[in-house]
Amino acid sequence: MTTPPTPTTPRVAALAPPYSGPVAAALERIMPAGVPPLALFRTLAVNERVFLRVMAGGLLDRGSIGLRDREIVIDRACARCGSEYEWGVHVALFAARVGLTPEQVAATRGDEATATAFPARERQLLRLVDELHDGAQVSDNLWAALRREWSEEQLIELVALTGFYHLISFVTNALRVPLEAYGARFPTASRDGADDRRSPPASPSRTG
Repeated sequence: MTTPPTPTTPRVAALAPPYSGPVAAALERIMPAGVPPLALFRTLAVNERVFLRVMAGGLLDRGSIGLRDREIVIDRACARCGSEYEWGVHVALFAARVGLTPEQVAATRGDEATATAFPARERQLLRLVDELHDGAQVSDNLWAALRREWSEEQLIELVALTGFYHLISFVTNALRVPLEAYGARFPTASRDGADDRRSPPASPSRTG
């Protein structure tokens, strides 16, 4: 009898080299020099068409929103979906770079009460992700508040970014992509009940 998959057992074996020309070219373009391809990318590449389409639709290039805003939205979206894999990769690669404090990183996993770690403007980003995640809608009150801080061009990107990282989270969760060794881990409760906010493992690169 086949043993049922567990949360630590990948459901799809990641593609191993040698890669096809298109996959190799995409990985070289995406990954920083000297950093092995992510397990997520190698798993997606089992279906080359899907991998190439997802990579073509990524939103990590220079867009209309700032890098810090982008990472807050990505971290919250992945956290709400329970994607420790993608949350951990982004925290490891970008949290320090965009100036997120340990308390703010932990708050991306927290409830509304812990969101006070962020200034009022950034709490609106958390609310945006939460409303989209919970109801696939944005309330008129929140939309009005968002329009005072971000342009229509930026709001389109923020909504699309939230949706894209739901897609990525679905992939990492459903396929049980193994965690990267350097990725951060979700905060866990310590013995006194407080969040354990220990620093994540060292990242192989902060230039991604």
